Amino acid sequence: MVFNPPTKFGIFKNRRQKLIARIKEYYGISSGVVLIAAGFESERYAFRQESSFYYLTGLSEPAAFLCLYLDGRDILYIPRFKTERSQWVNVSVAGPEDAHSIDVAEVRFLGKDSPGYSFKAVFTAEKYETLLVDLDTYIVPGIKLFTLHDANNEGTFMQQVLYKNLQQWMPVLGANIDASQILYDLRRTKDEYELDLIYKAVQVTNVAHRAAAETIKSGRFEYEVKAAIESIFTGLAGATPSFPSIVATGKNTTVLHYTQHNNELKTNDLVVVDIGAEYGYYAADISRTYPVSGVFNPRQREIYQLVLDTQLYVESIAMPGMYLKNSKYIDQSLHHLAVKYLEQRGYAQYFCHGIGHYLGLDVHDVGDYETPLRVGDVFTIEPGLYLSTEDIGVRIEDDYVMAEDGAACLSYELPKEVDEIEALMQEVS
Repeated sequence: MVFNPPTKFGIFKNRRQKLIARIKEYYGISSGVVLIAAGFESERYAFRQESSFYYLTGLSEPAAFLCLYLDGRDILYIPRFKTERSQWVNVSVAGPEDAHSIDVAEVRFLGKDSPGYSFKAVFTAEKYETLLVDLDTYIVPGIKLFTLHDANNEGTFMQQVLYKNLQQWMPVLGANIDASQILYDLRRTKDEYELDLIYKAVQVTNVAHRAAAETIKSGRFEYEVKAAIESIFTGLAGATPSFPSIVATGKNTTVLHYTQHNNELKTNDLVVVDIGAEYGYYAADISRTYPVSGVFNPRQREIYQLVLDTQLYVESIAMPGMYLKNSKYIDQSLHHLAVKYLEQRGYAQYFCHGIGHYLGLDVHDVGDYETPLRVGDVFTIEPGLYLSTEDIGVRIEDDYVMAEDGAACLSYELPKEVDEIEALMQEVS
């Protein structure tokens, strides 16, 4: 399966309308404008659109700029080039003639021609001349401007830099209001379109895990397992890793985000495989721990079973109204309940990360941990124990969607019981 970019842009139009409606209701206003910037491309890396911009537009065009007026108008600004850009790269929006096909009121060029075919993140007023003129015409005293200024999200960094430049060129803009939390609340609850893409990302990741299990043998190297995983991502679905793949053996299993991948797999060791495909901009994140020999030794089996029991316990109590992690309500916090569960068994000190995180357009997706879980949330449950003195690290992680009656596992098809893991290792040997 290969992801094809959406052709029904009404999904994204609807999201923009919801954002506008929530801002108007929250602030009790009827006029204003929301400014959302796309990401910038680099010749060194494949371009990946900024997640919030993609959520609102479905477009992968770099350096674009979206203006959402609270009166309902939505105008997309794109760079203008002296060179025919489509001769060099794929182009999703060429000019004003594309407005209808992407379901926006208007498409305009940002400003004067930019040299070459790529719009660099070097800000000059003439490159944004049209946008500045349009804003200057609209902005009067009392008009509120909204942007994304979340200091804890690196995705909004360029947005903040761009807005500061706009302020320098047009002081009338003044201060703005951060709309990130309102937008994040929308992003947090996944619709059917999003759940379908996440489930497909999960399916690709499940197949990649089986390829990892098939490759894990004594004498091979971590990088060989990684190569097998990522070849499945590409070959099966044209997918990419949603984060740097983790394949860790021996003592490396106790390093949470190990990515060096140069160690040899040895017979008596474990291998932690923590991977996720990104499909159609949506992420999966699934972890399994495999014995290189194909069979867990008694100590490995003991630790593995305890991690699995912890996950199954958390899964069984996860309901709408509980929290992923909230220190104010520890009796309703899945993380704190997991710690308590392990504490009663004498192993809490070896659990050194959170019980899970939100999942979506980003592998660690936006979402407020201080508000209760609700229907439509997608998240991980990932307990782990890391005993560095014994070179034993075990992590088991699955992806879930919250339903009215509890958490439904999206990655249920991938084996994780001790006997299932051993049977899988024997099957592929």
